[in-house]
Amino acid sequence: MDTTSVSEIVLATGGTAIEFPIFVGGREVRCLLTRDALEQFFWLPPDANETRLLKAFADGRNRIFALAVRKAMRAKTDSLKLTASDFER
Repeated sequence: MDTTSVSEIVLATGGTAIEFPIFVGGREVRCLLTRDALEQFFWLPPDANETRLLKAFADGRNRIFALAVRKAMRAKTDSLKLTASDFER
């Protein structure tokens, strides 16, 4: 599995999501992680500012990346959206 670290993280849609790339199987996949997922599964307070949003992402990075890679391998697409339901077990 060919994955790399985040080279760029972008706050998307007015701070309601984070966009980041992963590399899987020699291709770049653009991922969008919803703020709701960070609030429900990564302890982000609902009123958190952009700095705290990025910290919650950084703190949960390993789990977020693992899920993104698994989903990208199944979907065979160049973009995907990660929501709270993706993190439910």
